[in-house]
Amino acid sequence: MIGVAPPEYDPAAPRTATTLPVGSPATVRAYVAGLLRRHRRAFGLLVLVDTVAVMASMVGPWLLGSLVERAADGARELHLERTVALFAAALVVQATFVRLVRLRGAILGERMLADLREDFLVRSVGLPPGVLERAGTGDLLSRITTDVDRLANAMREAVPQLTIGVFWIVLLLGGLTVTAPPLAPAVLVAVPVLVIGCRWYFKRAPSAYRSEAAGYAAVAAVLAETVDAGRTVEAHRLGARRVALSDRRIKEWTAWERYTLALRSVLFPVLNVTHATVLGAVLMIGGVFALQGWIGIGQLTTGALIAQMMVDPVNMILRWYDELQVAQVSLGRLVGVREIEPDAGDAAVRPDGRDVRADRVRFGYREGVDVLHRVSMDVAPGTRLALVGPSGAGKSTLGRLLAGIYAPRTGRVTLGAAELSRMPAERVREHVALVNQEHHVFVGPLRDNLLLARTSAEDAELWAALGAVDADGWARALPDGLETEVGSGGVPLTPAQAQQIALARLVLADPHTLVLDEATSLLDPRAARHLERSLSRVLQGRTVVAIAHRLHTAHDADVIAVVEQGRISELGSHDELVAAQGAYAALWRSWHG
Repeated sequence: MIGVAPPEYDPAAPRTATTLPVGSPATVRAYVAGLLRRHRRAFGLLVLVDTVAVMASMVGPWLLGSLVERAADGARELHLERTVALFAAALVVQATFVRLVRLRGAILGERMLADLREDFLVRSVGLPPGVLERAGTGDLLSRITTDVDRLANAMREAVPQLTIGVFWIVLLLGGLTVTAPPLAPAVLVAVPVLVIGCRWYFKRAPSAYRSEAAGYAAVAAVLAETVDAGRTVEAHRLGARRVALSDRRIKEWTAWERYTLALRSVLFPVLNVTHATVLGAVLMIGGVFALQGWIGIGQLTTGALIAQMMVDPVNMILRWYDELQVAQVSLGRLVGVREIEPDAGDAAVRPDGRDVRADRVRFGYREGVDVLHRVSMDVAPGTRLALVGPSGAGKSTLGRLLAGIYAPRTGRVTLGAAELSRMPAERVREHVALVNQEHHVFVGPLRDNLLLARTSAEDAELWAALGAVDADGWARALPDGLETEVGSGGVPLTPAQAQQIALARLVLADPHTLVLDEATSLLDPRAARHLERSLSRVLQGRTVVAIAHRLHTAHDADVIAVVEQGRISELGSHDELVAAQGAYAALWRSWHG
C-alpha cells in the first residue's frame, strides 16, 4: 500500500481541542443511538421506503435476464410488450420511492441536526462558568459554527444515505442469491482488496481529521484573539508577530488538509479496482459456469447486471462513511461537552449567613503554576472591600474565586460557612453576582435585556433600575422606550451604555454580595465617579468586593486589600494604609501626582 506521511506538526499547535474535551467513541455512539431511538419511527419509515425502491430497481435486470434466457432457448414469442410495460412500471415505482427516500432522509437529517444544535446549546449553557471562561472564544466558536456546518451535510445526507446503501447492498446480494445462486460467491473475490484498502485508510483518517479540525480551531482562536485585541496589538507593535503566528497556524492547518486529501487519493483507486474486480469475477466465473451448463445465459445476464448495480451502493457507503469520518470528529467535539460534569453541586449545601471567607486558597490556570498563593481573608456582611494592586497581581482571579466562578486548587472559599465550590451554580447566583469589564447586549428589546435579571419585574422597577445607574435619560430618549430594539441590527449602544445595562441588571437581580471587576471602566472618570456615588445608595447594606484600578473607588471602601504577586501584602482602611507608608501609600501618591 502506498505510504502517505502525516505532516510535521508544531507541538504548540494542538492536535485536538485543548480546553473543551472531544467526546470519546463510546460517548459518540451512545449519543447517535439516542438520536436514532428518538427518531425511530422516521428511521423505520426510511428503511421501508428504501426497501421498496431497491426491489423495484432489481425488476429491470430480472426482466432482461428472463428475456435473454427465452431468446437463448429459441422461444418464438418473447412478449416484448409485456416486458416493456413491466419495466416501465418498475421504473415509475423506483423513481417515486427514490424521491420519497431522499425526501424522508433529508427531513430525518434536518430533525436530528436540530436536536444536536439544541442539545449542544443547552449543555454548553449549563457548563460551569469557569470551564466556559477557560475555553475561550476560538474553540467554542469553531464548534458551534464550523463543526455544525460539517455535520449539517452528514446529518442531511450521510446518515440517511449510509443506511440506504447498506440495505441496498443486502437486498442486491439477496437478489443475486435468489436469481443466480452460483454467482453469489464470485462477489467475494473483491472483498480482500476492499478490506485491505479500507483498513489502511480508516486506520489513518480519524486522527488526521481530528488534527485538521483542531488546526482550524487554532486558526480561529488566533484570528479572534488578534481582532479582539486589535488596539493592544497596534499599541505594542505586535502586528508582525501576530501575522506570523496566524501564518504558522494556517500552514499547519492546510498541511493536515493536504494530508487528508492524499489519503482520499489512495482510497478512490482502491474503489475503482474493487468495482472492476467484482464485475470481472462475475463475468469470468459466470462464463465458465454457463459453458459447463451449470447456469443459464439469462442467469449470467441478471447476475452481471446486479453486480454492476453494486457499484453505486458500495461507492455510496464508502463515500458517506468517509464523510462520516469528518462528521464523527465534529460530532465528538460537539458531544464532548457531555463528558464535562455539570455544575450540579450539592443541593443540601446552603449558606447560613452572608460572611465571605477565603482560607489558605491556592489557584492556577495551568497545572503547577499558581496565580494565588495561600490567600486568606474575611469579608463581613455589608463590608465594602476594594482589591488594588498592579496588573497581573491576581485581583480579578481572586474576585472570581469569591464569586464562585472558579474553585480553588487547595483551600476553601465559603459563603456563610458553606463552600461555594460545592453549591449548585444557580444557588450561588442567588447570593453572589459578578459584573466584569465585558458586557453583552442581546439582540432584542431593551426590556428583554433587563428582564434577564428578573423576569417578573414590572416596568416601574425597570425604570427604577435604569435610574439607579444614571441610564434612564438616554433610555427614555429611545424611539420606543423599553420596546426599542437594541443590539446588532437595532439601535446601536455605546460600550458605556452597555455597561450601564449590565449594572441595571445587577440592581434588578438584587444579590446580597457583589463582585465588581472594574464595572465602570468604560465610563470616563467623572461619569464613573458620579455613577459609583449613585450606586452606593443602591448597594447600601450589601457586601461589595470591588476590583479597582481607579483609587477613588478604594478611597470609599471600608477595607482595602493590596494584592501583589498573588498574595495579600496589605489589609486595612485607606487612612491606615496611607499612614503605613507601604505599597498602597506609594500607589496613592502616584495617583495624586
